[in-house]
Amino acid sequence: MSTSVTHIDSPESSAKTHALIAYMLLILGLFTAIPMLFGGVWAMVKRKAASGTVFHSHYTNAIRTFWWTLAWTVFGFIMIPVLVGYAILCTVWLWALYRLINGMARIVSDEPYPL
Repeated sequence: MSTSVTHIDSPESSAKTHALIAYMLLILGLFTAIPMLFGGVWAMVKRKAASGTVFHSHYTNAIRTFWWTLAWTVFGFIMIPVLVGYAILCTVWLWALYRLINGMARIVSDEPYPL
């Protein structure tokens, strides 16, 4: 019985590690806010180094999720006096959580994120 282990090379391994860090910071930021900023900036800074790897799409996902979550959260807070803001905030939180968990599941499987 032989087992086949797939090893990824160093640039791919580094890109995967940095994308996982970005995802973890973004997920943590859904609960405490400040780490989300660090996760978004981390993804933006490390994205160029991941160019040409299977993990590049994960950086795009993390960055898009960060910016859209920020924009919709600000809009949700503005809309709180109209009471629709609470629904917007809940929806954006669930949407971001889905995208981040989906990205984590794909990156652990060494798959690109479908954009």
